Amino acid sequence: MIKVASYNIRKGIGADRRRNPDRILDVLREVDADVIALQEADRRFGEREGVIPLHLLDEHSDWKPIVYGMKARSMGWHGNTILVRKNTQVLDFEAIHLPSLEPRGAVMADVQTRAGVIRVVGMHLDLSGLWRRRQAAAILAHLTSCVHRHPTVMMGDLNEWTRAAGCLKDFTRDFAIAETGPSFHARRPIGRLDRIMVSPELRIGACGVHATPMSRRASDHLPIWAMIGPR
Repeated sequence: MIKVASYNIRKGIGADRRRNPDRILDVLREVDADVIALQEADRRFGEREGVIPLHLLDEHSDWKPIVYGMKARSMGWHGNTILVRKNTQVLDFEAIHLPSLEPRGAVMADVQTRAGVIRVVGMHLDLSGLWRRRQAAAILAHLTSCVHRHPTVMMGDLNEWTRAAGCLKDFTRDFAIAETGPSFHARRPIGRLDRIMVSPELRIGACGVHATPMSRRASDHLPIWAMIGPR
C-alpha cells in the first residue's frame, strides 16, 4: 500500500497570518506521504508564483512537484499541484479545465508506485454548490474520455459540507470515500471539506486527519491522509 494525502496550504499563510513555506514543509514531513495533492499552492495574483520555492523542495524534502507549466512561475494550475517522491516515475500529466464562476481547475497525473500505476487527480472546487456539481461532472467526464484507464485516487478541497448531496453524491456513484474526519477549521475542525476518494480497483486502509501543533498553525485546513492499495 502507499500513503496519499491532500492539503490546502492556504498559500502558506498560517494562523498567525504570516506566510511561511518552511512551516508547510515541516507539516509535509510530518505527514510523510508518497503522493500529495496540494491546493492553494500558488499565489492568487500577479505572476501566481508557487508558494513553496522549488529550491526548498529540492534541498529540504523527499518530494518533487509535477510542474504543469500553465504559468512560468506557478507550481500548478489554479493553485492545484501534485507532489511525488523524487524517485517516482511520472508517466503522464495534464491540467483539467473546469467550468467555473471563479478561477478553478484540477490536475491529473499517472504515476508508477509500489501499488502499481495509479492515476491521481487533485482538485479545489467552487464555493457555489451549482458550480461544484458542474465541476464534478467535468472531472468525471474527463476521466471517462481518457484513452488509458488506471486505478484512480481523487483528492482535494471539495468545499462540500454534506456527504449525501451535491458533488459528493455525484462522485460516490463510482468512487469510495475515505473516512478521514473533519479537517476545517484547523483550530477547531468541524467540516469535512477535504476528501480522498478511490475507484473500485483500489481499497482504503487506515486513514485520518493529521492534527499536530504544527499543522494547526500552518494553514486553516489540516492535511488528510489515507493508505491505499490494489484490491
